[in-house]
Amino acid sequence: MVLKKRIILDCDLMKHPHSGLYHYCLNLGQYVQKLLEEDNTGSISFYVPPSEAGTFGSRSKIIVEKPRFWNFFNPFLKRCDIWHAPFQSGRILPDKKKFPRIKILLTIHDLNPLHEGKPLEEQQRSLAKTQALIDKSDAVVCISEFCKRDVLHNCEVGNRPVHVIHNGSHKVHEPCLNGISYRPSRPFLFGMGYVNTKKNYHVLLPLLENEEVELVVAGRLDEPDYIERINQEAATRGVKDRLHIVGPVSESEKAWYFKNCLAFVHPSLAEGFGAPVVEVMQFGKPLFLSALTSLPEIGGDSAFYFSSFEERHMQQVFAEGLRRYEKEQMAQRIRERGMRFDWNEKAKQYLEVYQSLY
Repeated sequence: MVLKKRIILDCDLMKHPHSGLYHYCLNLGQYVQKLLEEDNTGSISFYVPPSEAGTFGSRSKIIVEKPRFWNFFNPFLKRCDIWHAPFQSGRILPDKKKFPRIKILLTIHDLNPLHEGKPLEEQQRSLAKTQALIDKSDAVVCISEFCKRDVLHNCEVGNRPVHVIHNGSHKVHEPCLNGISYRPSRPFLFGMGYVNTKKNYHVLLPLLENEEVELVVAGRLDEPDYIERINQEAATRGVKDRLHIVGPVSESEKAWYFKNCLAFVHPSLAEGFGAPVVEVMQFGKPLFLSALTSLPEIGGDSAFYFSSFEERHMQQVFAEGLRRYEKEQMAQRIRERGMRFDWNEKAKQYLEVYQSLY
């Protein structure tokens, strides 16, 4: 591959440390940088918030966001050939009129507002934002085939190429709880993600009718009203003592919950990919996912699916899934599924897309 262009990856969204977008930018940037250094075929710089100035290492080309007047002149764009905008409702900084030679790549992770039961006006605003970024771009990457179909159906892409590159799964940290971590006292189900309506965690409460298990949910506490709803429903069902919403956790804590859970549960209403699903695959644990949006594409035949959220159906899927997991000895199959999501291979695919822009 002959790529001698200067790439800038916009890492503004790394200002949200407990997010999938943080790890997307981190892993993509690190792996692309490593490949470019090995081949000496180009360079990548990182446009980061001040909090992440040292994240990519001392040898990295770092552009730290500064006061608005400095960003307005954008001196770093004079040395940019490819600008990679990593999110469909973020921003594209280069002005094509001012910097017509800069090629812009946009990554679209999802059109989730279309699948979450949002008001029509909110859906239209979200689509308009994504469409505006598409209009400024030269090519698009979608992180799943489902996402690509959604984009082609709902947006106008013109003659821009639309690629599909799944996210990779970074190696998780050494599993470890600290002195204040919640340590379950019995077998537990584990859910990971922003705790909000879209993630749909409340539908898991009927699984706690089995008094031998508890439910641990980790992630940013996004919607206080929704969390209160879950707690109230758990109290009504008499299972509140076995529901533990622990909030954001460290990478080591997350790894401990992955390693020690009875099963991973992810009943989300909408996902463009589902990063925690592939992370937990490294541990070979049973996976119970919703059958919506991209999740069947990511889980394949290595997961069990809730085709509805009716209580008895979910209990039946869960019980039968655990039996199949043991009978078919699925742990290794699940680990092998996870190996398909390798960031090194995904970074190579991004390099091919960068190359195609020139």
